[in-house]
Amino acid sequence: MARIAFILLAHKDPKSVIAQAKRMGAGGDCVAIHYDASAPQAEYDQIQQALKDDPAVALASRRHRCGWGEWSLVAATLEAVRAAVRAFPAATHFYMLSGDCRPVKSAEYAHAFLDAEDVDYIESFDYFASDWIKTGMKEDRLIYRFWFNERSQPRRFYALYDFQRRFGLTRRIPADLEMMIGSQWWCLRRDTIETVLEFCDSRPDVMRFFRTTWIPDETFFQTLVRHLVPRSQIRSRTLTFLIFTDYGMPVVFCNDHHDMLLRQDYLFARKISPEARELKERLDALWMARDQHFSISDEGKSLFRFQTGRGRVGRRFAPRFWEAEASVGRHRNLLIVVAKKWHIAKRLTQAIREQTDIPAVDYLFNEMDAKLPDLGGVENTVAKRERHRRALIRLLMDEFGDERLVICIDPSALDLIRDFVSDKNQTRILFIDSRFDDDYLRGHALRVGLADSSTPENVLRRLLPALRGDLLHEAERLRDMEFDDYFEIAQTAAPDRIGTVLGRFLDVEPARACAIATAADLFAD
Repeated sequence: MARIAFILLAHKDPKSVIAQAKRMGAGGDCVAIHYDASAPQAEYDQIQQALKDDPAVALASRRHRCGWGEWSLVAATLEAVRAAVRAFPAATHFYMLSGDCRPVKSAEYAHAFLDAEDVDYIESFDYFASDWIKTGMKEDRLIYRFWFNERSQPRRFYALYDFQRRFGLTRRIPADLEMMIGSQWWCLRRDTIETVLEFCDSRPDVMRFFRTTWIPDETFFQTLVRHLVPRSQIRSRTLTFLIFTDYGMPVVFCNDHHDMLLRQDYLFARKISPEARELKERLDALWMARDQHFSISDEGKSLFRFQTGRGRVGRRFAPRFWEAEASVGRHRNLLIVVAKKWHIAKRLTQAIREQTDIPAVDYLFNEMDAKLPDLGGVENTVAKRERHRRALIRLLMDEFGDERLVICIDPSALDLIRDFVSDKNQTRILFIDSRFDDDYLRGHALRVGLADSSTPENVLRRLLPALRGDLLHEAERLRDMEFDDYFEIAQTAAPDRIGTVLGRFLDVEPARACAIATAADLFAD
């Protein structure tokens, strides 16, 4: 029966690494870990202390500082592989994993799968004839030498690259090797691993060549396995499900991908979102499941290609929520509080939340913290909220389970107000006409960048009349629009007048409206 030695490369989250190692070992398998030397020593000590007595875990004897695209990733893999070969003589297969991988099948299924066919699983495509590399340099990765990291030392990386190109300083690929390329996530038999290690020890010229190629983790094992193992014993595929975009970026899987992942003809999946806690928990539990049946449809990649392809011609497979209907909704009521003094409007929305069952949020198109619920990510940026404004309001009403919603908008955003009023929903506007004394105008000048703490007082005094005129002009522009269902209250108005207008705006009884106005302290600055 197959016994897997997992080769785990990790660089963060030691608690997760410990849990992952114990989980893999609990299924009768074993794990060899390389923990990035760039990580804090305390994290490595934590892993070492937690796993030192576990016979199913081995740690690489030497740690490398790993960088994307560098030889250091291959070196780290070789260190973990050598540790696994020494520590686990009963291991029949060696499977590359990262901390972002999770099982999409049970250990029972994985062992039966590997027992069914005596082959190696590694993507191994012709480097020059295939289209595996979608963008960027191709032949140049091999014929030039790369000593610097493109991400951490870009100036040196490209200066050396340009220098070699300018003077034709190319090199030859080892003559006996047919260069191959593919994913770094492979599963190799023990005989193959031992043969590769022997080759590494006997061919220093090949090792020197790969040490200065760019992104060697996509070519090193892929080339050597094809060189050393009969093609009939190689399945040119990975057992780890992963999807890349046309730009070479990995697609991240989330909670709602669970059922789809289990249907794929793979043993593991990468890359799982850090926020997908539910998905991680379900997949972790799956590894220890017994007598689990899996229906394989393997549609994941074709669905992704179909969906992105439709996006290019303006027709997506699954419309984003804001494309379903560009309207708030005919029978819904949007109540807009327009106020230049944001703190007064916020006091009002707070009082509405406390005194009524009407949902109310703050300046959602101006501030990150606007008392919004979790909306799955769309609430994370102000720019995204405004770009999909109507859909956001509709989504909020759905989330609150109410056909009404109070929001706050600055009077300068007249186009935003006009857009909501032009929709088929029922829109009411309450304008709070505030007083603007000199102290407020000084603060306003600071907030909008017209002045700072070093601006002379005489300059500020000359600026204040212009600022006051601009704010009054904003109010006049709003009034000139002559919106239906427009209400206005002034801070100087009598309390009963404010209560009456607020009651009509919110459609609540006068006593409740007065209580809201009192709680909001609308009469004070």
